[in-house]
Amino acid sequence: MLGPILETLIGGLLTGVLYSLVALGFVLIFKASGVFNFAQGVMVLFAALSVARLSEFFPMPIAIALAVVVMIALAYAIEFLVLRRLVNQEGIILFMATLGVTYFLEGFGQTVWGSDIYKIDLGMPKNPIFVLESVFPGGLLIDPSELIAALICAIMVVALAIFFQVTRVGRALRAVADDHQAAQSVGIPLNQIWLMVWAVAGIVALVAGMMWGAKLGVQFSLSLVALKALPVLILGGFTSIPGAIVGGLIIGAGEKLAEVVLGPVLIRMFDLAGGGIENWFAYVLALMFLLVRPQGLFGEKIIERV
Repeated sequence: MLGPILETLIGGLLTGVLYSLVALGFVLIFKASGVFNFAQGVMVLFAALSVARLSEFFPMPIAIALAVVVMIALAYAIEFLVLRRLVNQEGIILFMATLGVTYFLEGFGQTVWGSDIYKIDLGMPKNPIFVLESVFPGGLLIDPSELIAALICAIMVVALAIFFQVTRVGRALRAVADDHQAAQSVGIPLNQIWLMVWAVAGIVALVAGMMWGAKLGVQFSLSLVALKALPVLILGGFTSIPGAIVGGLIIGAGEKLAEVVLGPVLIRMFDLAGGGIENWFAYVLALMFLLVRPQGLFGEKIIERV
């Protein structure tokens, strides 16, 4: 029994890293603007669609390079047409703006790229590998494509963490998130910072879209999968890169283990049909965190003095 549970745990952790990568896009925007970017999920979809359709006409490396250009151009368009006109506005106004961008991109992506299901072939190995065969009968099955994707995501996570903590631009991003007007008063160009962070978030969405697209296929439900990053953010904290990592691992492992371990128990106790726990477990766990620790594991507790 230990072998299947451990195998499920490993698979969940690898999936959790992919959740963390999507959550990073949300964290990037929130740290730079102080607003939740509801459009990040559809940006993952749009990026995946770009790679999938461009790869039909160009070799994959060229298709990826062109998709990077597409996402940077998209970031510039969002900053120029939307955000630049909303400087120093309330957070709810910026949130509603990203909500509008979400539905526009979803419709625009369908108009430009179509609504069929597409495949992304990144050339990663597909045959499963078995480890610890001497310890567990038959060994533990690991999907090598998920392992490679997790390594790529881990590298990007570390790079972004270093970028925010060490570089001058990273410190400027944190200053902008704390107070737009104060950041402008000390000479930080707000529009350029927003353009840069949206471009980086677009590239993060591109990597996440390629990984998820290679795993599930590129379809419009991919934007809903990307929203699984919401519980990740609630657990880890909206401004914490380490929180996005830990939250992703908890959600990924928790939902897989809940399906395997908790599912049979609920079926026996309540005579249920079974299945589907993986779809709602993350949100229930996030709700529990909101009731106990709303700022998340790594978020800063806000104390208002009157």
